[in-house]
Amino acid sequence: MTVRATVPYGQLRKGIQIQKDFYKSELLQMDYFKTPCGKQLYELTLSELEQVYENEKARRRKRA
Repeated sequence: MTVRATVPYGQLRKGIQIQKDFYKSELLQMDYFKTPCGKQLYELTLSELEQVYENEKARRRKRA
C-alpha cells in the first residue's frame, strides 16, 4: 500500500508563484525582458521561465 501526501491547492499555487517570481526577477536582473517570439515574462509558464533562465545563464557563461 502506498501513502500519498497531498498538498492543499492554495499552497501549491503559492509555491508555483514564488518560483515564477524568482525566475522573473533573475531574468530581469540579466536585462532579459521578452522571449525571441515576443512573449513577456509574465506570460510564461513556470517550466518556460525555468528553461529561459537556464538557457540565458548558459549563454552568459559562454560569453564570459
